[in-house]
Amino acid sequence: MKGETPGRILVTGCAGFIGFHVSKRLLELGHEVQGLDNLSPFYDEGLKAARLAILQSEPGFEFVRADLADRPCIERLFEGFDLGPVIHLAAQAGVRHSLENPHLYVESNVLGFINLIEECRKHKVPHLVYASSSSVYGANQKIPFSEHDNVDHPISLYAATKKSGELMAHVYAHLYRLPATGLRFFTVYGPWGRPDMAIFKFCKAIYENTAIELYNYGQMQRDFTYIDDVVEGVIRVLDRPPGPDSRPHDAAGSPYHRIYNIGNNQPVGMAELIQALEAKIGKTAILKQVAMQPGDVPATYADIDELSKEVGYRPRTTIQQGINQFVDWYNDYWRKK
Repeated sequence: MKGETPGRILVTGCAGFIGFHVSKRLLELGHEVQGLDNLSPFYDEGLKAARLAILQSEPGFEFVRADLADRPCIERLFEGFDLGPVIHLAAQAGVRHSLENPHLYVESNVLGFINLIEECRKHKVPHLVYASSSSVYGANQKIPFSEHDNVDHPISLYAATKKSGELMAHVYAHLYRLPATGLRFFTVYGPWGRPDMAIFKFCKAIYENTAIELYNYGQMQRDFTYIDDVVEGVIRVLDRPPGPDSRPHDAAGSPYHRIYNIGNNQPVGMAELIQALEAKIGKTAILKQVAMQPGDVPATYADIDELSKEVGYRPRTTIQQGINQFVDWYNDYWRKK
């Protein structure tokens, strides 16, 4: 479908996994995209460069290398911005790494976010769509996770920084009527995915005949969500900014701020995931059972009723279909490096 959103769209984190796919889809829909990324060395820089090269081959794409924590730089960027919507996907990701380098997460995910949202306020951006995370549910025992659940008990610094973003967005929506929509992503995977994610590591281990470490002795479930389904949700939300007639997230919320889960609504156990990889690759995995890691949770499971009702979101990709697409890309790109 042709997107209805006018003007050039700013996508932060455009060389990242989700940012790349969102930017690519927007360009396919005929939008102009202003991409921003600091190209951090958190994981393989060649992967980011390859994603970026694909985007830069499109005539409607313009790239600026910048760090959101650099306030003067972001101010200059917005001075030349034509006031289209903003999709904020840049972040320092990774639950475990946040325990090792906390200052980096605060700089990227808290300071960077306030610099961005302040410019959105000053320049009256028509809609800010920003990435949150399923990690905000933390120690929540209720399954599936609903946007109406209490999320005051994060168990990693990464989760705390994403919760901070949600709180700041609510403040700006309440005080300045800045339309803002937060998206809690659930374990996104697919072609061009990050090397630190489980599916990538498992695939690599099977090909290289090394052991896959199964945390919590394999008793883990994740709501794996295929990248194309995630992008579809982002695009649908972008065209529906919250406003004065919107239903608030909760009784005390602002009508200008909404939060949605974007998940597959069907958690997958590690055994099923590994079986899907083995079936596609044609090799048997070597397994090693290990204890739960700090900051991890045993299961994630998205309630997607809110997003389905509001924008008609419904994921379509089964785990085997998604794994097949990922492994095809892995063979075509990664194993040929």
